[in-house]
Amino acid sequence: MNKLRSVAIITQDEQMLRLIDRINKIADSDSSVLLIGETGVGKEVFADYIHHLSNRGPNPFVKIGLAALPPELLESELFGFEKGSFTNADHQKKGMFELAHTGSILLDDIDDTPLKTQVKLLRVLETNEVRHIGGTQAIPVDVRLICASKVEIKDMVEHKLFRQDLYYRINIVQIRIPPLRERKEDIPLLIGHFLKRFGKEKKLGISKTALDHLMGYHWPGNVRELRNVIQRASLFAENDIKVSDLPDDYLQIDPIERLMKACHSCFTNSGMPFHSVMQCLETRLLKEALEHSKGNQSEAARRLGMKLSTFRDKIKKADDCQPETPMT
Repeated sequence: MNKLRSVAIITQDEQMLRLIDRINKIADSDSSVLLIGETGVGKEVFADYIHHLSNRGPNPFVKIGLAALPPELLESELFGFEKGSFTNADHQKKGMFELAHTGSILLDDIDDTPLKTQVKLLRVLETNEVRHIGGTQAIPVDVRLICASKVEIKDMVEHKLFRQDLYYRINIVQIRIPPLRERKEDIPLLIGHFLKRFGKEKKLGISKTALDHLMGYHWPGNVRELRNVIQRASLFAENDIKVSDLPDDYLQIDPIERLMKACHSCFTNSGMPFHSVMQCLETRLLKEALEHSKGNQSEAARRLGMKLSTFRDKIKKADDCQPETPMT
C-alpha cells in the first residue's frame, strides 16, 4: 500500500505500482495530466495523489465534474461572471480557475465538455488568463491542470467531438488506470480497507467463500462498486461477511445458465422459430449489459464490443423477452 499524507492508493498490482512510480517522477512538474479510466476506477484518488505530492500540495485543489453541470452554467462556473452579466447575476463570482490559483484544478469528465466551452478552455490554458462572463479584464491564473476522462479522447477527436488542439494541450502526461477486473489481486486489500472504514465497530472480516465470490465477479463499476458492496454488507454482517450477506448479483453464476433461466420460454416453446429465440437472447444480453452499466449506453456498448450507434439501433428495435418460471 502506497500512502502519501492523507491520500492513499491501495494496491499491490505491478501495473499500478509502475503508474505510481511514473507519477512520482512527474508530480513536481507543472505539466498537464490526463487520467483515463472507466467509471469508478479511482481517477479522483489519483488526482488527489498528484496534487498533494507536488509542490502545489499546500495550495488549493479545486475539483469540478463537467458532466454534472448543464451547459448554460458550465462557463460561469469555470470562468466566473460579473454582476449584471445575465439574469439573476446580482453579484460578482470567481470561477474555478481563479479559486485554484497557485494550486491545481481537476476537470473531471473532460470528455463531456461542449465544443463551445472547449474553445474558451483552450484560450485559458494557452494564455494563463481568464475573463469573467460579462467582463473585459484579463485575470492571471497559475494552475496545474489535471483532467479525467472515462473514454478515449483521441477517438472523440477523430469523430470531431473534441478539439484536437485542446487534446494535445491536456495530454502532456497520460495516466491510464486499469479496471479492477485487470488487477484482482487488489480486491482483498481494498476489502480490508473498506472493512476498517465501514465495519470498524464490529471488527468485521470476510469469509473465504464470500471473498472467492467477489474475486470471481467482473466489477463493471470498479472500486466504487466494491466499496458500495462492502458498505452494504457491513450493515448486516456479524463477525464476518458471509455469502448470505452479499447481493445475488455478486454470486458466481454461469452467464449462459443465467440466460437459460431468464429465457426459459425461448428454449421450451417448441413453436418458437429460431430467429425469435436469437432475438430474445440478444435482447437479454443488451438489457443485461445496460443494467450492469447503470444505464450508460456507451459503457454497455463497450462491454459488448460493439459500436455505440449499433447498440442504440439494437436496443431500440429489441422486443421484450419476458422470463417465465418453469412449471413444477
